[in-house]
Parts: sequence; C-alpha cells; structure tokens
Amino acid sequence: TVLADVDRGMRISCDELFLLALGVTPAQTIDEAIEIANATNYGLSAAIFTESLETAMRFAREVESGNIHVNWGCQWRADLMPYGGLKDSGFGKEGPKYAVEEMSEYKMVVLHLRG
Repeated sequence: TVLADVDRGMRISCDELFLLALGVTPAQTIDEAIEIANATNYGLSAAIFTESLETAMRFAREVESGNIHVNWGCQWRADLMPYGGLKDSGFGKEGPKYAVEEMSEYKMVVLHLRG
C-alpha cells in the first residue's frame, strides 16, 4: 500500500507500524527532505529518489538512519551488509559477521610476564 501526501503528524510518518505500507511525504528541497527524515525517533531505513549523485550523498551523510537506499525502495538487504537501524530502531546490526560481533564482548588483556 502506498500512501501519498503523508503529513508529518500522521502515524505512518512518525511510528514504526510493521505493515506493508509506504508513506510518501513530498519535499520541495533537500534541506526539507533531510529535516522530514530526521524528525522521528526511529532510523531503520530511508530512501531518496534523485538523479543527482551530490544530493544522494548529502542525504546519506545527513539522514539519521542505519540504511540508506538511493533510487530503490527500503525492502532490499543482503546478509553480508550490516543491516540495522539507528535511534530507537533496533539493537545493533544483523548479518552473520555483525551478529557475531553483537553477541561478543571484546576484552583486551595485557600480560607483563617476568622472565
């Protein structure tokens, strides 16, 4: 389901719904798009559709999201990639390598042995 002209105050705009739904909020400028994307407590995935590499890279740098998609929807992922959100979206990253890291605790031990 695609919902057009989603207002920032609508539930689909500011809550994680876990539905097969996509809310589209139009923005007039890249500044407004970044502001809209960051105006939520969640940050699992964000997408931008643009012909400008400069705009895409700025969006990727400034949007507070664990996954950025350019000219593609947010449904794609690969196990080799560190999939996971920022802010209130998730606890760490998924994917074999990243799951092992999330379930591990690193510790440095330095031994000064007398010979």
